[in-house]
Amino acid sequence: MQREPGPGGAERLSVRSLAAALTSLLALAATSLVAGPAAAAVRDATPCALPRTAAHHSLGLDSWNGAYPRPDRSLDAVMIFLSFPDSEPRLTPELLTADHFPATTRFFERASYGRFTLRPHPQRSWTPMPRASTWYAIERDWDAEKRTAYLRDAIAAADEDIDFSAYDIVYLVADPDAPGVDSDATKVVNFERPLRADGTDIRRVVTVFEQHPPDRNVLAHETGHVFDLADLYHRPTDGKGDWDTYVGDWDVMGSQFGLAPDLFGWHKWKLGWLDGAQVVCVQGSADLTLEPVAAAPVPGGSIGTRLAVVRTGEDSVLAIEARSATGNDEGTCTEGILIYKVRSGTASGGGPVEVVDTHPETGACWDRSVYPPLADAPLAEGETYTVPGERTRVEVADRTPSGSWTVRVTTGV
Repeated sequence: MQREPGPGGAERLSVRSLAAALTSLLALAATSLVAGPAAAAVRDATPCALPRTAAHHSLGLDSWNGAYPRPDRSLDAVMIFLSFPDSEPRLTPELLTADHFPATTRFFERASYGRFTLRPHPQRSWTPMPRASTWYAIERDWDAEKRTAYLRDAIAAADEDIDFSAYDIVYLVADPDAPGVDSDATKVVNFERPLRADGTDIRRVVTVFEQHPPDRNVLAHETGHVFDLADLYHRPTDGKGDWDTYVGDWDVMGSQFGLAPDLFGWHKWKLGWLDGAQVVCVQGSADLTLEPVAAAPVPGGSIGTRLAVVRTGEDSVLAIEARSATGNDEGTCTEGILIYKVRSGTASGGGPVEVVDTHPETGACWDRSVYPPLADAPLAEGETYTVPGERTRVEVADRTPSGSWTVRVTTGV
């Protein structure tokens, strides 16, 4: 990943280092941010809605790819447990179900502000596969012929007991103790030609090869792909290096181990969980109050502004949102205003999202973060940052008593 320029691109305001006169001036500015109107905030966010492109898992959101189920309603998922003739299962389907549910359902209920429910339907018994686990040569970069045989065998074996037409999502969970199972191979498989069962097309399945207990949030990550979300990690070409240089801890599609794994506000807009009432398209200068992306709505109240967007090109924007230790982000070690770049023409795995490091000379949470250099990426109260090359300045005034953040976004600087 290309890093942003060093300290010359950032202006930091430290209250303890300012003279009393400057402190008063900053307080006056903060007051104006609280009271000032959103002079150039377009409540119709359409001008900032990037077009969906031909890129795999394009993050454009002006339209929905109908080949994927959209999680703006309840969806049903069948969980099928596969055993093999070369291994007697040591664990029960009930125990493996508990590895993922209800945690995955809760993740999406929080992320969607209660607008989406994932309903799991785990099978209670093992489905025997016709061949040994070692025959399928399971691995991350799987031989296409062996992978196809595995999927066809699994669907055929389960079809006697399962009506696939009743489900929106299919999870195939392999016996984790079988000798041929590779936990690195967990992924979503998309079919060029759908498999057919019970009069319905099966376009993709989630193949789960996790050990027990599994990676944290792994099923939330894989289910994100079922909803047309991209991989946000960077896979080193030589197999060496860091995978998390694009977004660090800040989205489950970057790392299932992230300290702040809630989905970016941009993702929530794409999935239908945020709409024009919660997204502001900034043109010029705007004073905003941003509620944390992961915060639950006030009971009986509406969802406030969660995302500010600045259009920077035909297929690119800057997105600005608040991240705080609440909801799915409860484990974060830093809070503040996060800035990131979105490119709808960049394919999954190629860096369609890049978090802007507003503190390029420092890091945080070295004992817990998946990528400490980005763990302190958000702007804190009293800080200002001009995004290099984008002519956009973000100023953070303060936090409201309710935990929202008061921000001024200025474009064309």
